[in-house]
Amino acid sequence: MTLPAGARVVDAIGAAGGADPAAELNRLNLAAVVQDAAKIHVPLPGEPVSSADGPAPGVAVDETTESRNPGTGSSAARKINLNTATAEELDSLPKVGPVLAKRIVEWRRQHGPFAAVEDLDAVDGVGPKMLETLLPLVTV
Repeated sequence: MTLPAGARVVDAIGAAGGADPAAELNRLNLAAVVQDAAKIHVPLPGEPVSSADGPAPGVAVDETTESRNPGTGSSAARKINLNTATAEELDSLPKVGPVLAKRIVEWRRQHGPFAAVEDLDAVDGVGPKMLETLLPLVTV
């Protein structure tokens, strides 16, 4: 299938006919930009994320909070630095879309670098649940 440049994971799923009704779409970053030749695996309930799926935007996060950063194929050991990441890099995080990614970058521009990852909750749109999801994936 071919998608236009800038297409998002949600666009790819829709173009493929939609997700299985039982699929856990909340385990994907539906706002992530799709990379050329990317494989997007939409997990079913309880299905572990297989490293055989390869790196792709919108990658699922399994119950152990282990994740892979798009384009790296590495484990959670490679975290995104809140103080140096671009909006595009932040957009690759689960539950962070382009609008929130821009808010994070703008907050950093106005207030200076984050002193701790937990300071992310000062950004409009980041609440306790979002912060809990992002803590293992980001650093300062």
